[in-house]
Amino acid sequence: MSLIITLHGFYHREQHCMGVCYPRNTQLNNIVRQLGARWSRTHGCWYLPLCKESYTNLVMALGPEVILNRENLDPYMRSTGETRVQAAGPVSNPKPELQPLYHATQCTTQLTAPRQPAKTIHSANSQVMQAMEQTLDLKGYSTNTKRTYLNEMRQFLTTLGAHTADGLTTQRIKDYLQYCHTTLGLTENTIHSRMNALKFYYEQVLHREKFFWEIPRPKKHIQLPKVISEEKIIGGIMALDNLKHKTLLLLAYSGGLRVSEAVRVRTTNINRDRMQVFVEKSKGKKDRMVPLALTLLPVLDLYLEQYKPKEWLFENHNGTYHYSNRSAQTVFKLAYQQLGLPPNLSFHSLRHSFATHLLENGIDISYIQSLLGHNDIKTTLRYTHVSKKELGKIENPLDAIMRKMKKPPD
Repeated sequence: MSLIITLHGFYHREQHCMGVCYPRNTQLNNIVRQLGARWSRTHGCWYLPLCKESYTNLVMALGPEVILNRENLDPYMRSTGETRVQAAGPVSNPKPELQPLYHATQCTTQLTAPRQPAKTIHSANSQVMQAMEQTLDLKGYSTNTKRTYLNEMRQFLTTLGAHTADGLTTQRIKDYLQYCHTTLGLTENTIHSRMNALKFYYEQVLHREKFFWEIPRPKKHIQLPKVISEEKIIGGIMALDNLKHKTLLLLAYSGGLRVSEAVRVRTTNINRDRMQVFVEKSKGKKDRMVPLALTLLPVLDLYLEQYKPKEWLFENHNGTYHYSNRSAQTVFKLAYQQLGLPPNLSFHSLRHSFATHLLENGIDISYIQSLLGHNDIKTTLRYTHVSKKELGKIENPLDAIMRKMKKPPD
């Protein structure tokens, strides 16, 4: 039976992208990585620049045994109004042609320019992006949030064409979001991001109070945290020969740190007197304190003696800035790829595991909430769904039946 890979289009990091979705498969992960694909946590898939070269390379690398499902990709390309070109190489899909996009800057093949660039915003809405960016700056939104909101707003404006965004009614916004769902086939997470951007513009920039009250949001897929056992946490980290990598992962796990928090720890954030690590300006611009493990100190001392970091605890190769998020993710993957763990685990799994292990060790859920920096206790309560402590109290009905059958008669 042939493997089916689903392709879809979306706008991400200032370019049109081709999402590549398939069931968990380590071999396929290696193939798409070699093609230059990157993983998007926002969209939950690998992605390549949306252009002829990316598509052709993907087809050639996968071979004839793989079927490419373009059902969600073609509507996205048609919505941009681009011309089509024929993809080279053997294609198992009955619709092999792929639209190139004028702004696919990462591709080296020269493509025919379309009649109208997909990213063009009509002059009727020329003031929207500037007004939105200014308000985001004045309100102090993070760089990632600003980038996401502006990208989503750009997609909205290019679809509007000559229609002015400021004059749209709530019903017209509903029609647009329905178009995003049914025609473009966007994921629930992407639609939520686009709705957040639109809500910000109409309520924060144009001051239309309660403008989005009548607009329902799509139900999100509720994912359970991906947890690694205590044994494999230690086994993966302690097997590392690189002292810097070992220290980074141990610190991240022992403090329940996000990847962005772990790489941004400063040398002055380590408080040995109080056995705490100061996490500065984490998600939501909140500071918090997390515990410093006593057993981490010998490893940390050896690391400080050998590497002698200055400002940042984990510096980049030339010592000018902190370690990047991507480098830390790579360190995690290298540490755990030999343990046969599922490929969908990430650096964030250390944080999930930290919280779950605390819960299983009897730590109060409100204290775990404080350590993780969650605003809402509901976010922390999801760890109860994966905790062995709670699930272990429940006897499986099958086990109960078998136990009764083995019980000797009176």
